Amino acid sequence: MTTEPTRAIARAARGGAAAPADRARHSWARQAVLALAALTAAAAAAAAALAWTGTASAQTATITVAANGSDANPGTVAAPLKTIQAAVDKATPGTVIQIRGGTYAPGTNVQVNSNGTASAPITMRPYGTEKVIIDGENMPYTPGAVGSSIPRADRGALHIEGDHWRFERLEIIHGPYGIFALDSNNNVYDRLITRDNYESGLHIQGASANNRIVNLDAYGNRDPRKNGESADGLAIKEGSGTGNTVIGARLWNNADDGFDAWEFLSPIRIEDSVAYGNGYNHWNLPNYSGDGNGFKLGGGDPDPAANHVVVNSTAWRNSAHGFTDNGNPGSLQVSRSTAWKNGKTGFDFDASASKLTANLAVNNAAPVALGSSTGTGNSWDIKSKWVDADLANTSTSVITGARAADGSIPPTNFLVPRSYPNLGATFA
Repeated sequence: MTTEPTRAIARAARGGAAAPADRARHSWARQAVLALAALTAAAAAAAAALAWTGTASAQTATITVAANGSDANPGTVAAPLKTIQAAVDKATPGTVIQIRGGTYAPGTNVQVNSNGTASAPITMRPYGTEKVIIDGENMPYTPGAVGSSIPRADRGALHIEGDHWRFERLEIIHGPYGIFALDSNNNVYDRLITRDNYESGLHIQGASANNRIVNLDAYGNRDPRKNGESADGLAIKEGSGTGNTVIGARLWNNADDGFDAWEFLSPIRIEDSVAYGNGYNHWNLPNYSGDGNGFKLGGGDPDPAANHVVVNSTAWRNSAHGFTDNGNPGSLQVSRSTAWKNGKTGFDFDASASKLTANLAVNNAAPVALGSSTGTGNSWDIKSKWVDADLANTSTSVITGARAADGSIPPTNFLVPRSYPNLGATFA
């Protein structure tokens, strides 16, 4: 039996006209196809709109700041914000704040109080390879009067009380502290310059844990209000919190110490870092009170015990000690580090029960003060007197020069012993 569809197909094959029923079915099928096509197009348009919205959302996670911008702008590259504070106030987890090159000199400090997350930190950095300077000279307490105290909220050209932030490749100058971070955790300070501030260059205080300071240059920081007594290159002090790490820091020509851990109760790890020329009065401050240690690893009233660790670091030509426990009664570890031509003792650990391993002391006022500390394989264990002729290179030009492309301290054989290459620090 031949069905109606079969006959319709046969007629179509012969070029005949379709029957009315065939035409109705054909019209219905065509309408269905057109409806499906329209639905598909609508779905594609919706998907495209969704994709565009997603792209727009991703774009809004980047906020741009420029000196010629306006805080009424949306913060795009084409229409940037004007102030860093406005960008900080808009930031949410995952935001990247990119700052166009130039000098930013606000009248009050930048307050960072919001939090990123472990998976979505907030980042503040220059736009591309441009150079950004945050100048605190217009802020209060730059400098403060002699004997005055800086209110906590006014401390730091960047004042940080937020967690999960990344600060990258910024230069902070002339602030009431360069960066002051209080009760802040899980932050990264990467390739920063903090110089010529009216207190410490980078100061972390309070309940602060898991912060990483990487490839910091901190120099020329001084405190006229305290006659040089407390302006360090880098200070992690007066607080507690585990997991704080310093890598690749250069700390020099600061009024007080290169690094200061005064009254910090938890272990800090320092590696591949240098401190030099600290404690000298370059500013003709009256009644000068700078201590002048390269790495001050304790102190307080009373002295708390904290088991800090120093690895592969160098201190030279500081006015006082190269490395010192500064009264810390803990069990510190110092290894593969070098003290050269410091004004007092190279390794001063006579208040602690520390362990010193494979360290090198050359031409300091005294090589070591151990007290109840112990050590093995150090230069003073090998022979009693070391001189510059024992060293392959005493030129500071490379180690104090331009950093490597990745921000690290440039490779050099500075102060490496000729006959004992595994003794002391090496940056080769």
